[in-house]
Amino acid sequence: MTFLVEWRLFLLVGVGAMAGTWVAVALQRRRHVVRFTNVELLDVVAPREPGWRRHVPAVLFLVALAALVVGFARPVRATRVGDERATVVLAVDTSLSMEADDVEPNRLAVAQDAAGAFVEQLPEELNVGLVTFNGATSVAVAPSRDRQALTDAIDALALGEGTAIGEAIFTSLEAVEAAPRGEDDEQAPARIVVMSDGETTMGRPNEDGAAAAAEAGVPVDTIAFGTPDGTIEDELGGREPVPVAPEPLAAIAESTGGSAFEADSLDELSSVYADIGRVVGYEDVEQDVSGWFVGSGIALLALAGSLSLLWSQRLP
Repeated sequence: MTFLVEWRLFLLVGVGAMAGTWVAVALQRRRHVVRFTNVELLDVVAPREPGWRRHVPAVLFLVALAALVVGFARPVRATRVGDERATVVLAVDTSLSMEADDVEPNRLAVAQDAAGAFVEQLPEELNVGLVTFNGATSVAVAPSRDRQALTDAIDALALGEGTAIGEAIFTSLEAVEAAPRGEDDEQAPARIVVMSDGETTMGRPNEDGAAAAAEAGVPVDTIAFGTPDGTIEDELGGREPVPVAPEPLAAIAESTGGSAFEADSLDELSSVYADIGRVVGYEDVEQDVSGWFVGSGIALLALAGSLSLLWSQRLP
C-alpha cells in the first residue's frame, strides 16, 4: 500500500503525542489516589470507577484518529483488474503425435480438457482466440468474448500430419492484429500461448515466428506437453516414438519475453494454464482505499462515544 499524500502521515505524530499525554495523566491521577491513605473515606468522596472500562473509549478514540489520519493521506493499493482491451490467442498443436497415449487417454484429449478449463477461468472482458496447427494453420475462432464458440472449437479439434509451430505464431499474430481495438484505435496488449509436443517439421522456422512476435511486442508462452516415452501407431502397425521436445519451445518463449512450461499430465497441464491465467488479461491499477480508513475511523469514534456515555455519562 502506498500513499498519494505521504506528508500527511506526519499528523500521526500528533496522535502519538495525545496518547502519551493521556498515559501520563492517567499515571499522575493514580499517584494522587495512592497518596490519599484513608481508603474508607476515599470510597465515599470518590467512588471507584470501573477499572479497565474507563480506558476503552480513550483507546478507541485514539485509534479512530489514527485511522482518519491514514485516510487523509489518501492510501492506494495495486489491484488486478481484467483488461477489456487485452487479447490472448491460444495455439494448439493438432499434429498426429498428439494421439500418443503416454498421457491417458491421449495427449489431445487431455489438451482439450485443460484448454477448455483455461478459457473458462479468463476474465470475461478478455478477447480470446484459437489457432490450430499441424502441417497447416487455421484461425478456428477469431479473438472475441464468445466463450461458447471457443469451447465448441476446442471440442472439435481434429488431427493432421505435420507440425508448423513457426507458422502457428505468424497466424496467431494475424489474429491479434485483427482483434477488436479500443476507442483510441491502438493495438491492444496481447499474448500468445502455444501448446505443442514436438518440433517444427513444416513451414517457416520457429526463429522467424519468434522474431516477428518479438518485433510486434507480443510475448509467447509455450507449453511442452507429453513425455519422452510417447509413441503412436505407424502405417505398418508398429510403434513410432514421438518424444516431447521442450527445448525448441523454450527458445521461443525466451526470445519473445514469454514463459516456458512443461507438463506431462492433466494436473500439471491444468496447473500451467492456471499460472498463465494469473498473468494474461489483467492490468494493475491503483485503487483508492482511503474510504476504508475514514469509515473505520468514524465507526470507532461513534463506538467510543457510545461506550463513554454508557459507562461514564460523558463523551471521551
